[in-house]
Amino acid sequence: MSVLFKSCNVSKTTALDIGGCGGHRMTFQIGDKVVYPNQGVGTIENISIRSFGAAFEKFYLLRLGCKAMTVMVPFSNAADIGLRRVTKDREISRILSFLSNGWCSINPDWKVRFKENTDKMQSGDLLRAAEVFKGLLQIHVEKPLSFREKKMLDRARHMLVSEISIAREVSEIHAASVLQRSLSKAGLTLPANL
Repeated sequence: MSVLFKSCNVSKTTALDIGGCGGHRMTFQIGDKVVYPNQGVGTIENISIRSFGAAFEKFYLLRLGCKAMTVMVPFSNAADIGLRRVTKDREISRILSFLSNGWCSINPDWKVRFKENTDKMQSGDLLRAAEVFKGLLQIHVEKPLSFREKKMLDRARHMLVSEISIAREVSEIHAASVLQRSLSKAGLTLPANL
């Protein structure tokens, strides 16, 4: 069975409400910065409609910043996968406060911990990513992290730095120093060799 892809571009200001495409209104527009769970911040580059036989589906074309990777997200699944707007600055302050003096439980069983942390990262919630980040840093103080946990720590750091950068309109280098200042208050430091 072959699938026909017929794409048409939609203008930036259009809020689609097309019969046969789900009838929902668009929540993001071209140029919006959004967060793709577990991957970080990206930009909506295009909104298109594709036909699959007689059915139509709307898609966001999302370019992920640091990876120069593009992802097509079906509009009907955007909420289910956790696509969301960049966190507001007041929420960033709350997250930095958590990193400075918040408490997080750490499961000693690495398999259970890895599963819990994976679920938190896939939720797309920045506070949950901060919990993963802080918890893994606390473990790293005691012992070296496994390869998989090092990768997760780096992904969580990237998500935090990129959202702080965009929410506060500062460079990623400045955002990383803001992050480090909060960690310092908790006696934590980001390892240099990730």
